[in-house]
Amino acid sequence: MGSSGFSPVLSSTLITLLLVCSTSYGAPTHHPNKRIHIHHRVSSHNYKEALTKSILFFEGQRSGKLPRTQRMKWRGNSGLSDGSAANVNLVGGYYDAGDNVKFGFPMAFTTTMLSWSVIEFGGMMKGELPHAKQAIRWATDYLLKATAKPDTIYVQVGDANRDHACWERPEDMDTTRTVYKIDRNTPGSEVAGETAAALAAASMVFRKSNPSYSKLLLSRAMRVFHFADTYRGSYSSGGLRNVVCPFYCSFSGYQDELLWAAGWLHKATKLPSYLSYVKSNARNLGADEYDNIFGWDNKHAGARILLSRSFLLSKISDFEDFKDHSDNFVCSIIPGVPSYSSQYTPGGLLFKLKEYNLQYVTSTSFLLLTYAKYLALSGKSVECGGSVIRAGKLRSIAKRQVDYLLGENPLNMSYMVGYGKKYPQRIHHRGSSLPSVRVHPSRIPCSSGFQMMYSQSPNPNVLVGAVVGGPDQGDRFPDQRNDYDHSEPATYINAPLVGTLAYLAHIFGQI
Repeated sequence: MGSSGFSPVLSSTLITLLLVCSTSYGAPTHHPNKRIHIHHRVSSHNYKEALTKSILFFEGQRSGKLPRTQRMKWRGNSGLSDGSAANVNLVGGYYDAGDNVKFGFPMAFTTTMLSWSVIEFGGMMKGELPHAKQAIRWATDYLLKATAKPDTIYVQVGDANRDHACWERPEDMDTTRTVYKIDRNTPGSEVAGETAAALAAASMVFRKSNPSYSKLLLSRAMRVFHFADTYRGSYSSGGLRNVVCPFYCSFSGYQDELLWAAGWLHKATKLPSYLSYVKSNARNLGADEYDNIFGWDNKHAGARILLSRSFLLSKISDFEDFKDHSDNFVCSIIPGVPSYSSQYTPGGLLFKLKEYNLQYVTSTSFLLLTYAKYLALSGKSVECGGSVIRAGKLRSIAKRQVDYLLGENPLNMSYMVGYGKKYPQRIHHRGSSLPSVRVHPSRIPCSSGFQMMYSQSPNPNVLVGAVVGGPDQGDRFPDQRNDYDHSEPATYINAPLVGTLAYLAHIFGQI
């Protein structure tokens, strides 16, 4: 892995880029005394195209009645009676990956990360900003339905075991659409905390464009957080254990979600009560300060970087520890420094876990760019055992990871479907792998689809923008539909990538 992370180019010129500072959705603000010097080079990738496609992917994951503006035309209406089993309206939202279940925990994290992408880099998205906001609203409209009853959150629609026993299009679903909830007697602080974070973050996205909707999201976030904190408990160790495990068990506990949610509520409200909550609970809700995983389950690294902003830019001295812990996270990723503890594949891909590894690549890359923004605005750097690491280094590492994902790897394979000349053809995704309802309007029964699942035929419907789980530790990718660890896409893989691609498209003058 090269130190700069940039591809070979024909020429380069030194440019000065004025930093942007987030407003309600990341609109550019000039800071004449805060300039970043970047070697502006011609990129071998079209980040603008990748950004467009990364957002389009979410339309392929929609559940419910599709709008006239739907661009992923091979999809149709689905799940129109969701919630009826519990006499509630739970139509809408997203299928998390390649199946037809609506899991509330990863959906909420997806929403938080899409919102954070817009908050930090929305001003760089230009024409893609409305699409990004639509992707967020498709989720928040559903989360508002799921949290309509006080001290109750509907956290899942569909029996995952029965759903996974079928290979059928969402438009044909005939599996049990059982509704599962958390409440005072069956708590789930991790999913409730993440839902509060999602609603709070999204409220900032809509603050200027739709103030009334923003206020609704924020008031709901506050109520949901109170429920999460008052009735503490893990949803994967209580009454829902057999429902959510092994699919979305929480291994990191719920403490990280409470800290994460409080951080977002402080950012969204500026109320002293949330500041006090973070200050008084930081140690109790914290984990090992060297924890360097960030994803739908473990929020510690993300919470620390989010909260470090309060120290770096708002000068809240009580939050200095979050800057130190964020530095530890960064130092664990940079090869050659004393506290480096991460693994990379021979081709240079950050490798965290063998299942769905690209989710950690996209989430880590986003954190690096966001932290680089905070560092540059504050004139600070990171010290890793005597080595001074500046914002530019973090950006170059993030760019290198995105470039690998888009095709600069030993297989010359783009892991974003529909981007580049070579990308996965047999992704683990029911709707993509079966003939669409437009081509084959008659129903495909539950078990009939398995013939296609185990075939070597390419998927007939291109799920444009989907990022799959990715290659293994040796940069190998078999492109087999039944290899879900590597071939299945997920909303939470794409969500942080949206912000990262917006930054890169802007910095290379593509948008």
